[in-house]
Amino acid sequence: MYVEQIMTRAVDTVTADMKLSHAAQVMREKSRRYLPVVDDKNHLVGLFSQKELDRAEPSAITTLSVGEVNYLTAKITVGELMVREVITCAPDTLVEDAGRLIRDRRIGNLPVIDNGELVGVVSETDILDFFLDVMGCGMDNATRIAVSLPNKARALGSLLHEINDAGGYIATVVSPVSQMSSPKRVAIVRYTAEQPQQVDETLRQQGYELINEILPHSD
Repeated sequence: MYVEQIMTRAVDTVTADMKLSHAAQVMREKSRRYLPVVDDKNHLVGLFSQKELDRAEPSAITTLSVGEVNYLTAKITVGELMVREVITCAPDTLVEDAGRLIRDRRIGNLPVIDNGELVGVVSETDILDFFLDVMGCGMDNATRIAVSLPNKARALGSLLHEINDAGGYIATVVSPVSQMSSPKRVAIVRYTAEQPQQVDETLRQQGYELINEILPHSD
């Protein structure tokens, strides 16, 4: 899946000549930690974040009066504080590549650029939501089982066939890549069935080791 399929398209932005107080108001009203800075052609020129806003605020031990502080901050523009070298991605960037970039570079979001224009933003929350969806975490009607399998060809396929034959419908399948060099691997399967207990019992009778079993709506 590509970034363009999960990114936020309605992006709140600011301009470089916007006053700091105005940008801070936008961040508060929109509950944003990051605001892309664009020009009149919607081209990205920088990124303004809560970090830059915090740096601009006076120290708690300042001797300036409230009026003096407000006067000074009213003169500061976003362009004076924004980060100019912004890490971005393209709409056809793979979601996992975007997630790795966010993790490796320790950033909160990635502006998405297409032909020089800002078309969206993908955040760490968007990435997390995607992987939670891949894991099937929102499926209240599904059974989740973790099964220990021999790490050899067709072992996973055989398990899925057994679930289907027992009346289960496969929703999601995940098996950690970190276990690929081990003699055993764990497959985490979510499936739906009218009688999930019977499906799981059939698997046990076939010799499968169920490490974990969570039935629908069970604690």
